[in-house]
Amino acid sequence: MLKHLLIATSLSCLLLGQTLQEFKNQQTQDFKVYKKSQEDGFKSYQKEQEKAFNDYKKELGKFWDNPEMSSKKTWVSYAKDKKTKTNVNFEKETIVVQTIASSKKEAMQKLQVALAKAVTIDTKSVQENDPLEKIISKIKKPDGVVSSKVKAEPILSTVVFNKPPTRDSVKKYVNKHIQDKKIQVKKSNKVKHSNVYSVSVKLPKNSMVKRSKIYYKEIKENSKVQKLPMPLVFAIMHSESNFNPRARSHIPAFGLMQIVPKTAGIDSYNYLYKKKKLVTGSYLYNSTNNIKMGTAYLHILYYRYLRKIKNPDSRLYCTIAAYNTGAGNIAYAFTKKYNMNKAAPLINAMTPKQVYAKLMKDLRWDEPKHYLKKVSKRMSQYKKVYGI
Repeated sequence: MLKHLLIATSLSCLLLGQTLQEFKNQQTQDFKVYKKSQEDGFKSYQKEQEKAFNDYKKELGKFWDNPEMSSKKTWVSYAKDKKTKTNVNFEKETIVVQTIASSKKEAMQKLQVALAKAVTIDTKSVQENDPLEKIISKIKKPDGVVSSKVKAEPILSTVVFNKPPTRDSVKKYVNKHIQDKKIQVKKSNKVKHSNVYSVSVKLPKNSMVKRSKIYYKEIKENSKVQKLPMPLVFAIMHSESNFNPRARSHIPAFGLMQIVPKTAGIDSYNYLYKKKKLVTGSYLYNSTNNIKMGTAYLHILYYRYLRKIKNPDSRLYCTIAAYNTGAGNIAYAFTKKYNMNKAAPLINAMTPKQVYAKLMKDLRWDEPKHYLKKVSKRMSQYKKVYGI
């Protein structure tokens, strides 16, 4: 579209005898119009997505007192009829399966199917079969928005089973956890003559480490490309999503490293592919894309936005906090202004220990303070786990 616009403008310039400056001004104006059109298109697309999200949640409210949706730390899925819900909490390492049924016999069968599905399904199948994702996939995307298919990767199967699950191993696992004595029952407030039947299942020990292994190869490759320490990427991913590939926050941010399409997403895509593009949620649910963009953003922070901080440890602390709160807020902690050029000399006059203490004291909100502490601690843990 822009190409055709510029060609038309060039012809007009020649025919009407425009000056070169007038032609350049016209080009600039045409680009601004085109850019605004793209931005408006994406805003409209986001609005339709948000509407689909809220409409779906409203539909769930007809059946559930608390119509939960996936978050940073949880993956929540519903059956097609919306009467069976599975909530995998990656932080607490539990699976809670619930169903609305008119009898315990009916409930037992539905709970068994739901648990079996939760521990065997892969990321591609989730994306293709999730009722909400099906609705979102039908929303027309504006020009210039990049989407992607989600590849098939395990979510819980490598955590629950020591080798690829068979029909018998899945059946044994399900029968172990879906037992009459373990099922909790309460009356449904939404569906007449029905109860809500629930079972809570604890995931095996070391589930976090087992999930991290799924992404080891790509973390290693991208860390090398972006000149980042591997423990940093593991610790960021752990802190952002607990290795939940279906992570989605209210911002919204998507996937393992919680990329926000309209901010870090644009910066990272532009750095990687030299084009300013917006990406969809499905693009970021693909772990390859997510890790590539998350590590690219860490590179941008460390080697570009915070490049004037000389000590590598000091710059690392600032990078960690900036991933959560933005580089401008790092500068603000030291100068009460959002200018890194003014903050860098002050930071360079401090030891890394002093920089860490200053961030913990003067970052504007508690969340990035907790984040810095968590990620720093987890870096040490992953160094030990993987010997890196």
